[in-house]
Amino acid sequence: MEMKLSSAMIERMEKIYADLEASYDRVAHALDFSCSGCDDNCCDSYFLHYTYIEWSYLWLGIQELPEVQQQRLVEKAHHYVVGVEKALQAGRRPQIMCPLNEDGLCLVYKHRLMVCRSHGVPAQMTRPDGKRIDFPGCFRCQEKIRGNDDPPRVERTAMLGELARMEGEYLENRRSHYPRVKMTIAEMLVKGPPKKPYSV
Repeated sequence: MEMKLSSAMIERMEKIYADLEASYDRVAHALDFSCSGCDDNCCDSYFLHYTYIEWSYLWLGIQELPEVQQQRLVEKAHHYVVGVEKALQAGRRPQIMCPLNEDGLCLVYKHRLMVCRSHGVPAQMTRPDGKRIDFPGCFRCQEKIRGNDDPPRVERTAMLGELARMEGEYLENRRSHYPRVKMTIAEMLVKGPPKKPYSV
């Protein structure tokens, strides 16, 4: 059975994303940082995603596209998965354009996932055990802040905590019954919308 997001869940997801974007914009403004004119494209970065709730949210955007386009995206995603496997087997970090990128733009921009939204400027989060993890930002931003030992950062802890709480609710507090999610967007496309396991 395909998993569905309630309208209340969608509103909460969009609130998290809005908070993230506002925080990102504040840091980018403070650093005078912009993606404009960048020769690189972050959509070829090898990002992994870990939640059913974002997987479902992504598919809300996919399902708004014409069916022919959805089929084409799944075909592109299959090629992406094969390319990633080859790169990993060769001991290289994959650098392949996301199948959702078309002419430099995301086809489901409104439904892009948290990692896609937050990449660029420096960020940090504090784990439940108290350890802080720092994310340096994209290579262009790292060049811009070189020599600055304490640049402004996006604080992700509260947003990720809320996402984790929502994931638990979405899985009806039966997380152990669900296979672990650790996938690229391409794998999410190939697998289709998430489904409840038979044990739930």
